[in-house]
Amino acid sequence: MANPTQIDQIAERVERLLVRHAELQRTNALLEAQVDTLIQERDSLKSRLGAARARVDALIERLPETSAAGAHKTST
Repeated sequence: MANPTQIDQIAERVERLLVRHAELQRTNALLEAQVDTLIQERDSLKSRLGAARARVDALIERLPETSAAGAHKTST
């Protein structure tokens, strides 16, 4: 069978397409896992940022209030 028939050629191509499809499914699953990981990391960073902002705001609230004129008088 030196010359493959048209059906053999089609069958070979279908097999290659099935292998490629399986590869793409595996790649897609890996990419979805990476996206999930990055989403979790982003959410964690957003939470940490919110906590840090709250701490900074609390520290700012504790600062003594000084007027611009009062600060100028004490520095001269």
